[in-house]
Amino acid sequence: MLDAGSYSNVVIDAGHGGKDKGAIWGGVRESDLNLKVAIKVETLLKARGIPVTMTRRSDKWVALSRRAQISNGKRNAIFVSIHFNATTHTYVRGVETYYASYSGKKLAESIQSKMIQKLKLKNRKARPGKQYAVLNKTTCPAVIVECGYISNYSERQRCNRSWYQSLAASAIVDGILEHY
Repeated sequence: MLDAGSYSNVVIDAGHGGKDKGAIWGGVRESDLNLKVAIKVETLLKARGIPVTMTRRSDKWVALSRRAQISNGKRNAIFVSIHFNATTHTYVRGVETYYASYSGKKLAESIQSKMIQKLKLKNRKARPGKQYAVLNKTTCPAVIVECGYISNYSERQRCNRSWYQSLAASAIVDGILEHY
């Protein structure tokens, strides 16, 4: 189990931000949801004495290379990028977690398992994501967590609620803790 001594830092990345709003569906901006969940994850980790570094704390744009650089500058870190998904196929729903390395895969599987248990959504599995810059430019265990599809009407209604964001944050933290 992860404790304050196992890793010197957990880097939490609230995806998108600033000029990059991410997906926008039904007036809900992905970048806003990402930040809300990221701050909740930070709060839960810090309450356990685990050091956290945030890539952003407000609605500002941070280059993908800079996000990876922040993570790579931390010794013994793990990197968790928080997102919400969208597709033109509005029937698609569920949560999925991406990774690019073996150590990232193990972390992704742990987080994905907790997300499914807590959120009770369709399991879209832990998947390879080598095409994502924040994963392939990050040298530590790194994942992208997609917390739900905002393009799906019913899922968007849940994702936009504080209780759901808190539950997603709790699942992410539980996955991190279980993995280590």
